[in-house]
Amino acid sequence: MSIAQPQQPTTGDEPRRPTVADHIVDRLASWGVRHYYGYPGDGINGMTAALQRREDTRFVQVRHEETAGFAASAHVKYGGGPIGAALVTSGPGAVHLLNGLYDAKLDHQPVVALVGQTGLTAQGGGYYQEVDLLSLYKDVAGFLAQLDDPSQVRHLVDRACRTALSDRTVAVLVLPNDVQDEKAVLDPPHAHGYYATSNAPSTRPTVPAEDDLRAAADVLRGGEKVAMLVGQGALGAEAEVAAIAARLGACVATGLLGLAAVDQREPWVTGPLGLLGTTPSSYLMQHCDRLLIVGSNTPYSEFYPPEGRPAVQIDIQGSQMGLRYPTQVNLTGDAGPTLRALDALLADHVAPTAWREDIAGRTASWRTGQLEVAQQAAEPVNPQLTLTELDARLPDDAMVAVDCGTVTAWYARHLHVRPGMLASLSGTLLSMGGAMPYGIAAKFAHPDRPLFALLGDGAMQMNGVNELITVAKYWKEWADPRFAVLVLNNRDLAFVSWEQRSAEGTPKFDASQDVPDVDYAAWARSLGLHGVRVDDPSQVGPAWDAALAADRPMVIDAVVDPAELMIPPQFTRDQAVKTAMSVIRGDSDWRGILRRGIPAAAATLLPHRG
Repeated sequence: MSIAQPQQPTTGDEPRRPTVADHIVDRLASWGVRHYYGYPGDGINGMTAALQRREDTRFVQVRHEETAGFAASAHVKYGGGPIGAALVTSGPGAVHLLNGLYDAKLDHQPVVALVGQTGLTAQGGGYYQEVDLLSLYKDVAGFLAQLDDPSQVRHLVDRACRTALSDRTVAVLVLPNDVQDEKAVLDPPHAHGYYATSNAPSTRPTVPAEDDLRAAADVLRGGEKVAMLVGQGALGAEAEVAAIAARLGACVATGLLGLAAVDQREPWVTGPLGLLGTTPSSYLMQHCDRLLIVGSNTPYSEFYPPEGRPAVQIDIQGSQMGLRYPTQVNLTGDAGPTLRALDALLADHVAPTAWREDIAGRTASWRTGQLEVAQQAAEPVNPQLTLTELDARLPDDAMVAVDCGTVTAWYARHLHVRPGMLASLSGTLLSMGGAMPYGIAAKFAHPDRPLFALLGDGAMQMNGVNELITVAKYWKEWADPRFAVLVLNNRDLAFVSWEQRSAEGTPKFDASQDVPDVDYAAWARSLGLHGVRVDDPSQVGPAWDAALAADRPMVIDAVVDPAELMIPPQFTRDQAVKTAMSVIRGDSDWRGILRRGIPAAAATLLPHRG
């Protein structure tokens, strides 16, 4: 550990030597980092001063450090750069950041977090805001180090970026505030204990070995009913996914993070898999005879095929193979070139047709039923209608940011995302409060594209109302000012209520789940944005038309029915019995459960003519 020495006075004629903070910013720029999401504080004054001195980087001031973590993760997801960056101060700022970083870790996004710390001279003395950050970040970080000496700056930044990119994880650099202002050691001595490192990105395996590809082709060639599960690892390989699916006569289900890897309107695409997914996706997995997983680790193990079906998995990270299903062949490589190589080996394969016809019929039936349930009467507005009306209007260049809750289910079932669009959410952490920071990051990545943020009122109250201030701060800079925020205002933490009923058999706990009725549209207008309150089904379509034509961001405060029931694709007898028990035990909304549950279940579970 070194102690910062007093700086000697200089004359105005001497060139300014870059500080440690300057060198961090310079070195991160060489790795492609141009945006920093964060909130200032005296623990990072050296870093913010360095950013102020550099014209080709941007500090985006959000309202809370948790948002900075979410935005850094989303910056990569929406193609804003190879690495996301968060910059926060010491103590409480560092603690606040943690949740957003877990989103990046669990969804395998490369993020570098720069976290201020108490100065070296005061550490261990119980100074203001002194927190043991190395212990705090030990679990979330794939690489974690404190920068104690100027000679470390180059190799620690390089290793942080290389680890974040290679392992697709979070790297954290803890920066004591006195070290940030020390003069940088640009050329460490060529001596024992010092490092001169490289900022050239590491290559990675793009195509597996020929023998492994042939083994995978042999497994898939014998299938008459091939299912594919496609996730975020297939984004950018949309043409290759469609080509291999056609070659195999396969049908495709997707993880929530991989919706844009295929055209969700295609008859052979069944939609998302899992608790919030579709009935045809569940059928696809239960009745297939071969499985090809491409860039997905969807955690719902009960929705995978019964054990014993031959399976192949493709992923850029070998450590992610076979975690959800006992695969026979695991191919480590990029989805696009690996699928092209696999397709070439299957060039003589004759694809069966009966399987696709069967699945297409079931998928059409499901889609008809979902349109029917969205049109059913509710009190006052059916939340599913808000998504079907958006789906009919969604521009080809749309970006979508989705929060956690029942809105996730309606998004998964009603929004037919397609290649060319960008859509994401906190996929594995499933944290509330992700949609607004995701939307903000998406707009900084692509300011010329429209953004649609989909939230429940719980998430809007958690951080959405605050981050709408961030939108108001920056929207005039965006080439396309459209930032449409849909708030499903049902005055209830509805997903929690339904989980309590169907999993525990207990009535809704009003003291826990009721949330205040807030006029979100009026809040938007108070910030100089547009806002409209929708409390009648006839207003839904015109509200979306207004948002699409707006000259600034707009909030749609949709007053929707809290009793709208999300029917799982595998709605078990146990779930039905426990939901009934919650009614018998005096659920405060028992009338709504009966009013909406029966017609929603019929429209979801019974077959329809597609």
